[in-house]
Amino acid sequence: MAFDGITIKAVVAECNERLNGGRFHKIAQPESDELLITAKSPQGQYRLLLSASASLPLIYFTDKNKPSPLTAPNFCMLLRKHVGTARIASIRQPGLERAVEFELEHLNEMGDPCKKILIIELMGKHSNLIFCDENRMILDSIKHVSSHMSSVREVLPGRQYFLPQTQEKLDPLTVTEEEFREAVCRKPCNISKALYSALTGLSPVMAEEICFRASIDGGDAAQSLDAPSATHLYHTFRRIMDQVEEGDFTPNIIYREGVPVEYGVLPLTQYGSEYTAERFDSVSAMLEAYYASKNTVTRIRQKSSDLRRVVQTALDRNRKKFLLQEKQMKDTEKKDKYRVYGELINTYGYGLEEGCRSFRALNYYTGEEIEIPLDPVLTPGENAKKYFDRYGKLKRTEEALTQQLAETESEIAHLESISNALDIALSESDLSQIRDELVQYGYIKKHAGDKKGRKMQAKSRPFHYISSDGYDIYVGKNNYQNDELTFKLATGNDWWFHAKKMAGSHVVVKTKDGEIPDRTFEEAGRLAAYYSKGRSAPKVEIDYIQKKHVKKPGGAKPGFVVYYTNFSLMASPEIGDIRETES
Repeated sequence: MAFDGITIKAVVAECNERLNGGRFHKIAQPESDELLITAKSPQGQYRLLLSASASLPLIYFTDKNKPSPLTAPNFCMLLRKHVGTARIASIRQPGLERAVEFELEHLNEMGDPCKKILIIELMGKHSNLIFCDENRMILDSIKHVSSHMSSVREVLPGRQYFLPQTQEKLDPLTVTEEEFREAVCRKPCNISKALYSALTGLSPVMAEEICFRASIDGGDAAQSLDAPSATHLYHTFRRIMDQVEEGDFTPNIIYREGVPVEYGVLPLTQYGSEYTAERFDSVSAMLEAYYASKNTVTRIRQKSSDLRRVVQTALDRNRKKFLLQEKQMKDTEKKDKYRVYGELINTYGYGLEEGCRSFRALNYYTGEEIEIPLDPVLTPGENAKKYFDRYGKLKRTEEALTQQLAETESEIAHLESISNALDIALSESDLSQIRDELVQYGYIKKHAGDKKGRKMQAKSRPFHYISSDGYDIYVGKNNYQNDELTFKLATGNDWWFHAKKMAGSHVVVKTKDGEIPDRTFEEAGRLAAYYSKGRSAPKVEIDYIQKKHVKKPGGAKPGFVVYYTNFSLMASPEIGDIRETES
């Protein structure tokens, strides 16, 4: 969800609750576009992060500190000089705009009381932190914006500060029903877009939520709304705005299969049963949890991009090679025809005339008469030899291609298993093991010092879940872990699960006597489905068998096993209700 006006409204309410009557205690600028302000109030000491990052503008309370540069930047020094110990007079948000204003009171060099205003604008790439005097004259900003950079507004020392009104939007907190109908219901676009483009501070997600609560399809044309539907939409919108005005916020994050999908400060009812919601005590706790999870996934995706590119390139190359080999194998199907031609020429060709281009003969294998092409410049014996030579060449090609196809198919399966491991990797140590495997099999060149740089890295461990019936379930994150689980951790009576005929993790259920309840079978099957290439399918077929029946052929690649008798079940890749443990 965008950091919209409603979210900012909740953050401002939290700021007023925690910082009311407080003072600035410490100001730091850990990044070029970020402030970390420590404030003390009767409620306690708090650390407030204000980020004007173009990609991720934020404001929230955090317990984490950040290292600051040895020499403070000019903007930070200016703030320390003027408001380093200023009293917080008020914290406000203009309407539902994406901006927060801190009104600060301090004493100047003469000991006279003065006011200053620190403003954070959370507007995507236009985000900024601006420091003004009591007359809203800009003293400085964390980003300077000249007339060459913006035709709307200059943000430079000495310029008058004003909030840019680049779009004619209405204030959702004060809009009347008549204004709402005029602004929203007459827009030549769908209803959802009409809401967030006509009203300040609404994100597309909140616009969809309003439509969902009103039982209206947000994708329908706004101009198609009849009078009763428009009235119902307005009153649904009004109820949500009443919640916002009253500060009745419920910070929550929506998850799908453990991955954060969306967040909101109001309940998001538009998501179905496949999603789960987690509530938080504060907006800051929600934002920190959401962006920490998102940043982890994003960081690992970025760090694995090189590995993904290597694997995808090798996969594409091997798939093309496999198709070419299959085509060549199809061509070898002619070999038996050439052998029959040679035999029939030797059997019936003694009476052929010189220069004959073809002759008809009875194929004693099928009982049918066939026509055999001949080279007129060759004798019957030479024609027969030519066909036998073709047969021999195609037979040798078939034998070679049979082995090559098996090797290419094995290579593709191996690469797909590595690709699946990259999809489920959660840490740099997970990626480290995958890189080692790619180096071992020649997909990546080994560089001197590779392992030296990773000595201090924590060892990657398999996922560990506890079933509803209390059984330990282990899931391998990559091929090395799959081998370790199956052939070192698992014992003969333990149960082993794997997605049928597709890349996926080995899943092992530990048991003393080989007996586990049906519910544990079902949960292990769901884990095998989720940690496979079939995780996006509604159902995945899972093979399961006791570990003692799983074998590893000699010289097989990591993670590759064989088994000849097994049971099967259909499992959905939903694991939200299965408890994961860190041990």
